[in-house]
Amino acid sequence: MTKLKGLLLTEGMHGMISQVEGLAKALNLDFIHEKIELNNFWKLIPPKLTPIQSFVFKNKIDQKFSIVISCGRKSVIPSIYLKKKLKNKIMTIHIQDPKVSTSNFDYVIVPEHDGITGSNIVTSKGAIHYLRNNELDLNMNYLKSQLNKDKIVSLIMGGPNKYYNYDKKIIEEIFFKVQNNFIENDYQLIFIPSMRTPKNIIELAKNYFDNDQIIITDIDKNAYLSSLRLADHIVVTCDSTSMISEAAMTGKPIYVVQMPPVKKNERFQKFFRLFKSLNIIKDLENSLEVWSYEKLNETDRISSYIKKKFKDYDFS
Repeated sequence: MTKLKGLLLTEGMHGMISQVEGLAKALNLDFIHEKIELNNFWKLIPPKLTPIQSFVFKNKIDQKFSIVISCGRKSVIPSIYLKKKLKNKIMTIHIQDPKVSTSNFDYVIVPEHDGITGSNIVTSKGAIHYLRNNELDLNMNYLKSQLNKDKIVSLIMGGPNKYYNYDKKIIEEIFFKVQNNFIENDYQLIFIPSMRTPKNIIELAKNYFDNDQIIITDIDKNAYLSSLRLADHIVVTCDSTSMISEAAMTGKPIYVVQMPPVKKNERFQKFFRLFKSLNIIKDLENSLEVWSYEKLNETDRISSYIKKKFKDYDFS
């Protein structure tokens, strides 16, 4: 059977790409990715006040496709515009709260902790993503030759956002807990930065930990996948629900580093409460535990539901 064509619309950030590509792969689409660029004036206007017109965005979208998967504020108007133009010849799926009426899309996928409901709303426990267990297996050996301990802890670092800053004192407290809880208990550390991790934090890690620890200094997807596969414990900073959701596919104990928020973070708190109730995460404190839970595979669950809806569309 010929694969359906997919068009992925995002702002180009890792978390968004992970979600749209993860769903596209699970739906078995032959997809292309379009990084949306809005024209200058419209960058400042919220989607609910923006006209559904092609002059809003710079992209010239002329490829043939059947499924549009969008994620992020900038992708809202292009997706609605394409649906308005092509109607039932395409299916539009938006991931995350679009901040406009959800009726503008065929399906909207939102985390359960957002509390959004509706006939076309599909909820996920945490964020959907692109990771698959076979990818972790294929990348296991990428870092394996650098290991010199039997027990491994992977520290996945995010970066500052509007809810959390990365004050040096706070980061040093995190490093102290990792050193005290894990390294002092004969674990080897794999430090993995993300696209948002400031360079000074990477340098701080290099200077804080001894030479026996593995400090990845660049953005390295293979190292990230390898670290998830090799780890006995995973530690993730609280600023990224996406990375916590990705780690939850492993079934391994996940400690979340809680940092003081700089503004109200109720959505994060709802996410943490949900994942704690599922026994997936615990806060990183001053103790070391081992626990297990059912691996989270929301991407496959949601894609199975969406596939059943293909019959309602004229994809010819």
